[in-house]
Amino acid sequence: MDAVKYIVRYGAMRIHGIFTFSASERLRHGDRVIVRTERGLEAGVVLRVADVDLKLDAEVESDLDSEVEVNVCGGESADDRVLRLMTLEDEDELRRIRELERVEFIQCRKIIQQMNIVMDLVRVERIFDNGRLIVYYVAEGRVDFRELVKLLAAEFQTRIEMRQIGVRDETRLLADFGDCGLEVCCNLYLNGMLPVSMKMAKLQKATLDPNKVSGRCGRLKCCLRYEYDHYLETQKNLPPIGADVTTAAGDGKVVAHELLANKVLVEIPELGRKFFCPLTIKIKSDVIKIKIEDENEDENENEV
Repeated sequence: MDAVKYIVRYGAMRIHGIFTFSASERLRHGDRVIVRTERGLEAGVVLRVADVDLKLDAEVESDLDSEVEVNVCGGESADDRVLRLMTLEDEDELRRIRELERVEFIQCRKIIQQMNIVMDLVRVERIFDNGRLIVYYVAEGRVDFRELVKLLAAEFQTRIEMRQIGVRDETRLLADFGDCGLEVCCNLYLNGMLPVSMKMAKLQKATLDPNKVSGRCGRLKCCLRYEYDHYLETQKNLPPIGADVTTAAGDGKVVAHELLANKVLVEIPELGRKFFCPLTIKIKSDVIKIKIEDENEDENENEV
């Protein structure tokens, strides 16, 4: 039987990867499996069958200017494959590893404090085959952890991998639920975390109160990006704000857009402001072009 490719989520960072499974049985959504990755053997969860020629988005937003790799995206290599469905022995081993991680986190934090290294330990992750221990931390700038790695390797008798992460990745590791009542997107299904700007919130007429448009990480919510392209496309098909138009009720000027309703708000001197469908109004011929917004507005406005 031909091998089937599946998308599997694995690791503390919820990495998504494409894995080949050669057994005759078909895997289903939610099946717990053991996979081989570039990091070693790991426990994962099957999400779905991978489409033909599917490539996972590997664009990742990083808060860091660092040589330390922040790997939150999985890809596909010749060695990426599902080895088996998790057995009872695998489940027992995974529980043992999770308990061990809690103990190692405390030990690691004590060593960091004793060495007076300025970093915030976020989590330690032990790979399923015990081939390495990954230490996730947050710090201002770069940290010289060479001596720390030597001590940790001697303490835990395994390979140590240090991962400096930003606040969004910290949330990916620690957060549970967002303001919407659902699991935070970065923890549930997002493969890459693309930048979100205040411009996206303005276009969607979201409140600009940072406390209400910011997620658990303190940055603008990822969901502000989901419908942004639709808003842009709708806006292109509407008469620009400031355009002089002719309507069935008289001549007026476009003063606002209602993008979700696909309507424009027109101010008519005799009647005041009224909403119109764009198909029922006509832009006056003497209007050549009115810019929707200042071209000099920074397209990459800083995140909140």
